Amino acid sequence: MPELILTLLRLIFLALVYLFIWQVARAIARHLGLGRSEGGSRRAGNRVVVVRSDSQAGLAFAVNGATVIGRSDQADVKLEDPYASEFHLRLVSQEGALTVSDLGSTNGTYVNGRRITTPTALQRGDALQVGKTVMEVR
Repeated sequence: MPELILTLLRLIFLALVYLFIWQVARAIARHLGLGRSEGGSRRAGNRVVVVRSDSQAGLAFAVNGATVIGRSDQADVKLEDPYASEFHLRLVSQEGALTVSDLGSTNGTYVNGRRITTPTALQRGDALQVGKTVMEVR
């Protein structure tokens, strides 16, 4: 009888180890943006995180519908950046796609280092720059 219990405990332990390894692999794949999309291509994200800012690094927000970003208190997300316009840009999440539009800002909006002048589709991992503030789509 003790051998049967010991064998069962070994099997349970082995199952837990495999479950742990599977969960770690899934978390790594999710972090790298690999999922069930075709060919492992990057998917659109709906979370934006401030990765570089004098005072707001680490700020994260979800984009559901339309979100206006700027220096104004009336903006959905207020940036503390002297180079940002009052209403600088609009992010729109629609049908799983995220799009950014510059709202006629003085200093411009940059996606991956390029100034945008028309609505631009964003993908997970894209860098979005407003003045000295850099955000990442996740």
